[in-house]
Amino acid sequence: MRAALLTVSTSKARGEGEDESGARLAELVAELGMEVAAREVVPDEQATIEARLTHFCDELGVALVLTSGGTGMTVDDVTPEATLAVVERQAPGIAEAMRAASRPHTGNWMLSRGVAGTRGRTLIVNFPGSPRSIGQCGEAIAGALPHALALLSGERSRHR
Repeated sequence: MRAALLTVSTSKARGEGEDESGARLAELVAELGMEVAAREVVPDEQATIEARLTHFCDELGVALVLTSGGTGMTVDDVTPEATLAVVERQAPGIAEAMRAASRPHTGNWMLSRGVAGTRGRTLIVNFPGSPRSIGQCGEAIAGALPHALALLSGERSRHR
């Protein structure tokens, strides 16, 4: 299975500093046994984010898109809005689990606005921009992702 990674950061898109968040997402994808089909950095611009998410889902046909950044409270943080504009069905439990995983580590956990959902057979998940937070949130949802991706690919589930 293939994944696409999208770092949302105006400063990183201008070449200011290393994309540590994208690197941490790539590690998570490797831990899931998946291949990175695309890894990009874009500025905090809703139309650009929407276009890249749509491209990854519709043109590349990846099973999973992970984003980092743009999920906070500043006026430039528009990743959730861009994601909601392109998903067809939300997966609120994923975002709830990620926020819950952040709670022991920061008092600001409830300010994260990341969302998750599906477009066709692709799952899109918004991660915070912090590499440390990506690790904490990734650990919280990694166990459920293979099952979700299998279901999206058309595999039948055996409920117990």
